[in-house]
Amino acid sequence: RIRRDEAARYGLTVGDVQDVIQSAIGGMNVTETVEGLERYPVNVRYPRELRDNLEQLRRVLIATPTGTQVPISLVTDIEMRRGPPSIKSENARPNAWIYVDIDTADIGGYVARAKQVISERVDVPAGYTLSWSGQYEYMERAAKRLRIVVPMTLLIIFLLLYLNFRNVTEPLVVMLSIPFGLVGGFWYIYVLGYNMSVAVAVGFIALAGVAAEIGVLVLTFIDHELVRRRVRQGEADRGEPVVLSGIEIMDAVRAGTGERVRPIVMTAVAIIAGLLPIMWGSGTGSEVMQRIAAPMVGGMISVTVLSLLVMPVIYGVVLQVQEWFARRGVERDVTAPASS
Repeated sequence: RIRRDEAARYGLTVGDVQDVIQSAIGGMNVTETVEGLERYPVNVRYPRELRDNLEQLRRVLIATPTGTQVPISLVTDIEMRRGPPSIKSENARPNAWIYVDIDTADIGGYVARAKQVISERVDVPAGYTLSWSGQYEYMERAAKRLRIVVPMTLLIIFLLLYLNFRNVTEPLVVMLSIPFGLVGGFWYIYVLGYNMSVAVAVGFIALAGVAAEIGVLVLTFIDHELVRRRVRQGEADRGEPVVLSGIEIMDAVRAGTGERVRPIVMTAVAIIAGLLPIMWGSGTGSEVMQRIAAPMVGGMISVTVLSLLVMPVIYGVVLQVQEWFARRGVERDVTAPASS
């Protein structure tokens, strides 16, 4: 309660006193901060230790027109009173809000543990419901969208690979490059201390596309080497059906991979070099962009190494199985006229 006569003695108006109460105790919005696609107000007020009890509040200073400062207790009466009751409702049902500040960025993990503790220790009466809101609600909405977007992305990648290779075997082998990229992507976001978020998920979706590109390059170079060897051997055999042995297939795989390391590595380096300025940026929205780029940077390193070392071996085994079936087909075609 403001004592008007005492305030007037110091040249203060009711508005002057209320401005101090609002800015120092209640807080005042001075600007806004942009976090991704959202804007949050920046509220400035006295630290908690200066406003957490009546004695501290009475010592809050007010500047007078003469330049001096007087404690707010000289112009106001400060006391604790019970405020008027209020009833909040949502969807035509009374509700109560419980605000929680957590010391971790893993909102999903915290809510999952909190739900488990509440289910074990709290008996919710009939007619009562519990719901979780805030950033967790936004995260759940994004997760539902990602459950649709991620499978659709993988399906589109597979269809594009099928249209390129015109068979199912090679697209399946190329799809192995995506787990290779996930290894480096998860490792790098762990090193940077990032938690799983929508931005990180978008980065992994983009990583799936570039990882498949590296896989296509590896298999394309191997296929070109196999074609050259088949043509060379076909000319030597004067048009006879060409079936390569397992050793010849693996030699072609090694040659096709080893001779084309440079263009594959240059492709990966070019992608990483284009993402590094984003990782080093510090402007508006840089935090979101860094979380998108981080999985791609780490994933490109691992997918390049593993695609050059592991994928050729897997593809070589697949080719040997295909050649084995082809060899059996050739043998049946050759022996069938003799038996008749």
